[in-house]
Amino acid sequence: MKTPAFISRLLLSGLLLLGSMHLLAQHYVPVDEGSKVKFTIVNHLIFSSTVTGYFTGLKGNIHFDPEKLKETAIEATVAVNTINTGIGKRDRDLMAEKYFNTVKFPVMKLVSTSVTATGKPNTYQFTGALTIKGITKTISFPFTTNMTAGGCQFNGQFVINRKDFQVGPDNAIDDKLTVILNVQAKKQ
Repeated sequence: MKTPAFISRLLLSGLLLLGSMHLLAQHYVPVDEGSKVKFTIVNHLIFSSTVTGYFTGLKGNIHFDPEKLKETAIEATVAVNTINTGIGKRDRDLMAEKYFNTVKFPVMKLVSTSVTATGKPNTYQFTGALTIKGITKTISFPFTTNMTAGGCQFNGQFVINRKDFQVGPDNAIDDKLTVILNVQAKKQ
């Protein structure tokens, strides 16, 4: 049985519309310049001190329009071997198998499942999947935006348990660490 031509065109139009939904939101690409992917954790080795570190190698795609949040899609990665705590030996230890195992797991990934308005100006709630060392956990945190003519700055922070991702066997550092995201994204 042949499908009438108008039904075929209607189905094709529907498929094209669904396939282009993400194209309706603004497309941004996160860049290292102007961005900071930072973490802080307390180290109890000799005395308690806060260790601060950074990652670079930021890549990804962001489809975001505050007027069309249902079309928002955020996917970003950082290169784990770019870790920088200011102490080379510690950075090399953190890249080793018992911590981040950068040979087997070279990137950490964050992917949105939803972005919703919070009711505060320029403030949204991110819910999505964080993958570290091949382990994926759902996280949710608020973030703010600052839109500019050439892009957008995304700012947020969240707390995770490093042991949920099998990062580090020792008890010399806290289980909980704070991740601070200040991501500059350029309009495409």
